[in-house]
Amino acid sequence: MSDAVPTFKVLKPAPSGQRITFKDGNPVLPDEPVVPFIEGDGTGRDIWRASVRVFDAAVAKAYGGKRRIHWLEVFCGDKALNHPGYKEYLPQDTLDAIRHYGVGIKGPLTTPIGGGIRSLNVALRQLLDLYACVRPVRYFQGAPSPVKQPEKLDIVIFRENTEDVYGGMEWRSGTDEARKLIGWLNEFMKNSSEKSLQKKSIRPDAGVGIKPISRFAAQRLIRRGIQYALKFKRTSVTLVHKGNIMKFTEGAFRDWGYELAASEFRAQAVTERETWILENKEKSASLTPEENARAIEPGFDNAPPAFREEVVAEVKKALDTIWGSHGNGQWKKKLLVKDRIADSIFQQLLLRPDEYDVLCTPNLNGDYLSDAAAAQVGGLGIAPGGNIGDNGAVFEATHGTAPKYADKDQVNPGAVILSGAMMFEYFDWYEARDLIWKGLEKTLQQKRVTYDFERLVPGSTRLKCSEFGNAIVENM
Repeated sequence: MSDAVPTFKVLKPAPSGQRITFKDGNPVLPDEPVVPFIEGDGTGRDIWRASVRVFDAAVAKAYGGKRRIHWLEVFCGDKALNHPGYKEYLPQDTLDAIRHYGVGIKGPLTTPIGGGIRSLNVALRQLLDLYACVRPVRYFQGAPSPVKQPEKLDIVIFRENTEDVYGGMEWRSGTDEARKLIGWLNEFMKNSSEKSLQKKSIRPDAGVGIKPISRFAAQRLIRRGIQYALKFKRTSVTLVHKGNIMKFTEGAFRDWGYELAASEFRAQAVTERETWILENKEKSASLTPEENARAIEPGFDNAPPAFREEVVAEVKKALDTIWGSHGNGQWKKKLLVKDRIADSIFQQLLLRPDEYDVLCTPNLNGDYLSDAAAAQVGGLGIAPGGNIGDNGAVFEATHGTAPKYADKDQVNPGAVILSGAMMFEYFDWYEARDLIWKGLEKTLQQKRVTYDFERLVPGSTRLKCSEFGNAIVENM
């Protein structure tokens, strides 16, 4: 990253403060960083005013003036479209400012109607290569929840941000491009050496899309998830996939995750199957590799010989390579890497939430899962998110713009406020993060809430958006 301030079209560079730089994919923080912010559309205006007071108060209280955020407004969405100097949804100034200063934070944005950018949120992530969408989901006492024990859910979802169906490669039904692609695919499958493909065809009136998942993108996402788990002493990383059906995309995502764990994190991590092998050996030292394979693989005796040989080889390799470092119970102190089928994990998070910690997912699965998990602990009104790459990050509310409530000072600013707490965690400014958590939870416990929670919390007092922000500051 160049130290030179970009030549902006309209934007004025920050008059004070320093830029955030990066080393080995992690931010290097000055005491007074410049942070670009996008106010957001619709209710974003109300939310930002409440949130920035909370951020500044937390930093001031935590560090007594030794640290400070210098805020720089940049433009995106309706505010950029209506700006006389831009007249477009996503100006180059905004991208250049976030790249230069390193980290940004934003409120909700309108999805443009018609052609051009499909989603400003997706565009920001992809243009800035913010490949990890990070969604922590935890319960704050006092928040309404539809489940009996919401406090058992405390997970962080790492969702791959650049590939999968969000790659934007699809063609409308009936277009020349769709017909050509369908014709080529049908001809290819008819002549394929794979007999299962020969029986398949795509209807001529279909819309078609391509779902790319690469080793590179999968592994850099999973690497960041494992690094996070180790840094914050989390107990497990779960690879979420639909690899039983999509074997060469989502199944590969799982396989590449295990490959990464074994190659780059061998000393700190153990896979779930390896724990079975090690535990079997600990229970019976005389157990042969074939007996161990039979114990870990249901239907072993009825499987084809080649498969049985493969499982026996897996057992031998595990015992040869990690028995000395992970055996005799040492594996219980390691980070556990496991996988779950995507549909199953929705049930698991409801019935056995405390068995999951960090989850790494392809793009679409993570989108579904993060919203569903947020519903267990209070909903999108207090669901934070961050988009993180090796040279930058943008933190954001995960909900929409709710334009009918715009400028009425009613909505819940919790998602942006907690996204700011996430940003402070990313900075390693834990004292400021903890003050926000404390202030929010105490306010909820006092039953002082915005309209969305008032309907769900008996005996609560309804606060305006601005009043809720002020109450968090009071309770820090």
